[in-house]
Amino acid sequence: METIIPKTSTVFTALLKADLTVQWRNRRAVVLSLLMPIIILISWKGLIPLLGGPVTLANSLSYGLIATTLLGYSNTLARDRDKGIFQRLRVAPMPGWAIMGSRLTVQLLMIIVITTAIFIVGYDFDKISLSPAGYAITYFVAIIGAAVYLSIGQIIVGMIKNPETVNTTSRLVFIVFIMAGMFATIYSAHNQTTTIAQVTHWSPYGTVNTMMSAGMVPDKWNTDATYALLATIGYIIVFGTIGIQKFKWDSK
Repeated sequence: METIIPKTSTVFTALLKADLTVQWRNRRAVVLSLLMPIIILISWKGLIPLLGGPVTLANSLSYGLIATTLLGYSNTLARDRDKGIFQRLRVAPMPGWAIMGSRLTVQLLMIIVITTAIFIVGYDFDKISLSPAGYAITYFVAIIGAAVYLSIGQIIVGMIKNPETVNTTSRLVFIVFIMAGMFATIYSAHNQTTTIAQVTHWSPYGTVNTMMSAGMVPDKWNTDATYALLATIGYIIVFGTIGIQKFKWDSK
């Protein structure tokens, strides 16, 4: 009997439906990912006159992207690999890119949801409004920024096989980024140019935050924002390449 191999598009659609179903069943985690940046945005209302609305929105959005991508993505991959889900999927007649592409598509949808939620809360609670171009560019740079944290999560999962260790490591990296965000906010408020300020500014968090802040106000996009965008793309290429090369489909 001739074996019928399903089309790649059919396989990808089936995987995407399955991943979306899993995401829906884990909607409590999704709600928590939404709540954290929203709470930060609301609590930082007093900083808006000092930092400006776009910077405040960018910092809040950065925290949301990190929580969703770095924590959610890496821990999900590690857990599914440990359960042997990837091994079973690899036996099926489907390319590896379809498996990972489905996961990344779900992450993309989450990024859009979080960004939209931040915009809504920022407008309703803090009265922060952007131009149509500002909203469009922010969606674009938010996706690029999230790709940095996804690539970092990919490295963690690629180099560490134990899911508990992956969870611990990703949380430690998350704390480091939170601290970087705090330093970036303080230095931005006082216009400091110390060595630590420069290191923070050109860290993955700093470059993402810089380009998102500039993207919200396109008229203020400058050379620094362009360099931040290029640095962010560089981080994605380096981290993504290493993460993909190190990733193993099984936990052995």
